[in-house]
Amino acid sequence: MSVYTKVEHDELETFLRHYSLGQLVEYRGISAGIENTNYFVTTTQGRYVLTLFEALSIDELPYFLDLMAYLAEHGVPSAHPEADDQGHYLRTLNGKPAALVVRLEGKSVDNPNQAQCAALGRALGHLHVVGQSFTGYRENQRGPHWWVETAEQVLPRLDGEDAELLDNEIAYQKQHRHDRLPRGVIHADLFRDNALFTGNKLTGIIDFYYACNDVLLYDVAVTVNDWCCDENGHFDAPRLEAFLEAYRQEREFTDAEQEAWPVMLRAAALRFWLSRLYDMHFPRAGEITHTKDPRVFRRILARRIASRDSLSLAHPAGRDDGGTRDEAY
Repeated sequence: MSVYTKVEHDELETFLRHYSLGQLVEYRGISAGIENTNYFVTTTQGRYVLTLFEALSIDELPYFLDLMAYLAEHGVPSAHPEADDQGHYLRTLNGKPAALVVRLEGKSVDNPNQAQCAALGRALGHLHVVGQSFTGYRENQRGPHWWVETAEQVLPRLDGEDAELLDNEIAYQKQHRHDRLPRGVIHADLFRDNALFTGNKLTGIIDFYYACNDVLLYDVAVTVNDWCCDENGHFDAPRLEAFLEAYRQEREFTDAEQEAWPVMLRAAALRFWLSRLYDMHFPRAGEITHTKDPRVFRRILARRIASRDSLSLAHPAGRDDGGTRDEAY
């Protein structure tokens, strides 16, 4: 959520005239995140988040906005988009597609506890269940094909050890296919800064702009790699068990998912190591930008490789670490 496109006060006032949200009181840019331009907006009738989409096209965006509305209406704590005076969620501002969503209460947590991990696991399980009835469809744009293309771009900029690790992991993932795994709507980016809490109560999941239809287990792996780890990439067993047990209350894992778990954890780590490497070596210009450290996911990937024999969905406690298109993960 960086600021790449500056919005002036009078421009925002003109934009807001198309909504029944009162008068503009104040607004400010949000520096967290990396993909879109975001502002907190306060009007006389409430608080909102304004997003200007820097990469996604107008044709792509209805999937995300319709999904957000659907999930909010089906018991997933998330922000509902605001419709304009024509009933549309999407408009343009400064030449960019733009949308307003309700700003949720709460804040993100840097060091989640077991109760917060359990709340998130339950919500993600519920999202995966109700998402089965969502009629929209979108491919994962950051899936295996993207991994290969991005690896080719960043490899010349890596030292020998990192280049070898990346080459080997790409080759490893190509050997695995997951045709038997359950698929559906996934968030695909459910990091700590994309969930809001008041105390231990989950008030909202945000930033659905990587959401897509893909392997459900991959979504679980992405989430626990961030929420249930220490700074060295080791799983915190109590947090991991709290998350997985709460998730299982909404949706049980299949035998095929049990088998694929170690591979999927590595796939999730690879995806975010790659994206952070790319952002570091090919930065985008912006008024406020925020690039995340790729070494975090380099450590996580190395840990998942070293601990593959001890990784288990069924019994993570006490361990060290511990849906589908026809393409490899």
